[in-house]
Amino acid sequence: MLRGVLGKAFRLAGYTIQYGCIAHCAFEYVGGIVMCSGPSMEPTIQNSDIVFAENLSRHFYGIQRGDIVIAKSPCDPKSNICKRVIGLEGDKILNTGTSDIFKNRSYVPTGHVWLEGDNLQNSTDSRYYGPIPYGLIRGRIFFKIWPFSDFGFLRDSPNGHRFSDD
Repeated sequence: MLRGVLGKAFRLAGYTIQYGCIAHCAFEYVGGIVMCSGPSMEPTIQNSDIVFAENLSRHFYGIQRGDIVIAKSPCDPKSNICKRVIGLEGDKILNTGTSDIFKNRSYVPTGHVWLEGDNLQNSTDSRYYGPIPYGLIRGRIFFKIWPFSDFGFLRDSPNGHRFSDD
């Protein structure tokens, strides 16, 4: 009887470890559910919206201009940021100050991306901390889960003109 109980306990432990490893790989390499907080991506993503982020694009360098990504914050590695990719390596980005009088261009170096929030007036992004290394990207957001009234694929950037700066 003791042998049967121990056998069942070891099988249960083995299955738990196996399924734990599968779940870890799924969330690390396939994707997961994320809650976004803060106003920087409004109106596309509101505070406390729940989205699905897939992680395969970052592993295969499939991130493109216009994608919304989750990345480690370059200012605080313990937190994540949710921003839109405005520029890829080699791009020149036109930075405009709040008054629209002062403009300058920034160059995105190799292995980096330029990220900005959709709410340009209320976003701390690459205009503040510069281009971020591609390795800080954790995943690409493409689907909104909550609230149900906005369930579906994410809409295009309200700042679409930002992608065509020369």
